[in-house]
Amino acid sequence: MSPLCTTPLAADRLKRLHDRSAAVGIIGLGYVGLPLSMLLANAGFKVTGFDVDQKKIDSLMAGQSYIFRIPSEDIQGIRSMGFTATADFSRLTEQDAILLCVPTPLTEHHEPDLSYVENTAKMIAPWLQAGQLVVLESTTYPGTTEEILIPLLEAGNKQGLKVQQPNAPLVDSGVFYVAFSPEREDPGNTTVARHNIPKVVGGHEPTAAELASTLYEAIFTRTVRVSTTQAAEMTKLLENIYRCVNIALVNEMKILALRMGIDIWEVIDAAATKPFGFQAFYPGPGLGGHCIPIDPFYLSWKAKEFGFHTRFIELAGEVNEAMPEFVVQQVARALNSRKKPLNGSKVLMLGMSYKKDIDDLRESPSLTLIELLREEGADVVYNDPYHPTVGRGRRYNLNMTSTPLDDLGQYDCVLIATDHSDYDYAKIVSESQLVVDSRNATKGIQAGNLIRC
Repeated sequence: MSPLCTTPLAADRLKRLHDRSAAVGIIGLGYVGLPLSMLLANAGFKVTGFDVDQKKIDSLMAGQSYIFRIPSEDIQGIRSMGFTATADFSRLTEQDAILLCVPTPLTEHHEPDLSYVENTAKMIAPWLQAGQLVVLESTTYPGTTEEILIPLLEAGNKQGLKVQQPNAPLVDSGVFYVAFSPEREDPGNTTVARHNIPKVVGGHEPTAAELASTLYEAIFTRTVRVSTTQAAEMTKLLENIYRCVNIALVNEMKILALRMGIDIWEVIDAAATKPFGFQAFYPGPGLGGHCIPIDPFYLSWKAKEFGFHTRFIELAGEVNEAMPEFVVQQVARALNSRKKPLNGSKVLMLGMSYKKDIDDLRESPSLTLIELLREEGADVVYNDPYHPTVGRGRRYNLNMTSTPLDDLGQYDCVLIATDHSDYDYAKIVSESQLVVDSRNATKGIQAGNLIRC
């Protein structure tokens, strides 16, 4: 037993987490919550998944996966270990720990949308029990856990429970514990096992930090404890803003390199041979995923509260957001060089996912590309082996169905938006009138109808 957990109730929770007899509830069974549920179930915890989407619940209870990279056999495996999924939030009373894995998107005005966190907190609060650990995993700005989550949990619970406060005497009843531990999912990453990604943990106070660290140490090879929830929240933002800024740099250099007649991909490969001081980042048609396109705006919004203008970070966000428009301009120029207007041209876009070999559409630049091309009058269809249909776009409903890769010659332009490994790029180039490649997927292929941008 840790010396930090001196009350009987906290010590009992710690013991249950340590020996893996604890029950853990995961709220949000998407790209973060479902893999986390699997790690916990495979480690021996009794895991219950919670979601408001009944289709997800029904699928999991039937042993079927709805995420491409997670085979149904894996779902059946954790079901045999006792994993259950439910929309009945009253079952939160059975849990020793509750982990929140809900979306934190942006509003249409590029401000933080914490409605999922707020609504989830309100759903948890009535069922909260003394001694329970609540951990927020959703990416957000520093201060969310203390300013939003904790007040809602305290205000809405039926028993008048309060969070254990820092530097306050430990009490054995009437308290619960809160921590923040940012998710670090990297969909499609096949080089680093999920359990080998170090887990950052920040507790509201030391007991919460100890409980959360003990839980995560059971499923991750390393935990990294920081002093506060705010430090953990800022850690996640720094990780992703670092990527955002460097991607913006290479995106801007790509535009300049094109004007100068220089192959930016060759330049990056050459620079990457330096054994120190350089890390390769690659340009593309824009940023996607739940974190990198969003995190800069979360931090810049919060910074205004402190009278600080994050000019460098905001500029990176603006550069990356402008990339889909740049790609559309390149498509228009390529068509124009063949005496064809973009207006009325038939365009086949390859790839809807925000990056290769995954079935994740979140913030995908492909959605923006389709909308921009349509606004310019193009007749756009798409193909993606991971997305048979696409409903909602960025601004309006697309309601599109994946088009077979038949008769590529019928299209005025084929735009490579996502470089899925399933595509035969040599065949695509040879059979198409015009190919515009925004991902360097056709590296090594030389053809007069191929334009890289």
